[in-house]
Amino acid sequence: MTDHSDHNHSERKLIIAIDGPAGAGKSTIASRLARKLGYVNLESGAMYRALALKAIDHDASFDDEATLLKLAQESRIQLEPTRGGNRTLLDGRDVSARIRERDVTEAASRVSVHPAVREWMVARQKEMGAGGGVVMEGRDIGTKVFPDADVKIFLDADPVVREQRRMEQQKIQGDVVASVAADLRERDRRDRTRAASPLQAAEDAVVIDSTHLGEDDVLARVEKLARDKIESLSR
Repeated sequence: MTDHSDHNHSERKLIIAIDGPAGAGKSTIASRLARKLGYVNLESGAMYRALALKAIDHDASFDDEATLLKLAQESRIQLEPTRGGNRTLLDGRDVSARIRERDVTEAASRVSVHPAVREWMVARQKEMGAGGGVVMEGRDIGTKVFPDADVKIFLDADPVVREQRRMEQQKIQGDVVASVAADLRERDRRDRTRAASPLQAAEDAVVIDSTHLGEDDVLARVEKLARDKIESLSR
């Protein structure tokens, strides 16, 4: 016998958008929230990183929008959820570890400023998340990719704290510290001032400042917002 309430519930799964600057904790929170809800975590940053890696592999200029768009159109970028987080596949090759390296991170920030590249990515992201049941994080999810998302969160933190988190995340020490901090500040500047979909909180987003919050505290707040929304839709 079919339980119609479960059937109806499964038909209406949320689209949850988490935006914010580098080092705010978006990826970790999105991944943990997706696991808690049984949703897919769509990591938009990984898609830009995969394209940046392809540009590096093809020795393409990060400033050549036409070439980057052609590379994107010829690429197959897949995100496969696993128990430990997403695997990122580029043309069938697992590049999950490679795209976290510093040269790819820097390249992704430059590749992502081009309007044509962003339009292509946004179209792919909309396709991937259209059915709901997704937690998507990035910099323009609530404003551009899914402006009608059921739950929108803008996760922010003090720049110094974000720099510290990024360095801890990448286990960076010594002489590299200053350059990593400079890279993050430059990335902030590019993200906030680019012409196409600049980084900003959607008008209806819930802004969470995680400067003085632990990861579990942020997750609890975000999960409550999601579960309250699920409950309101099931009434």
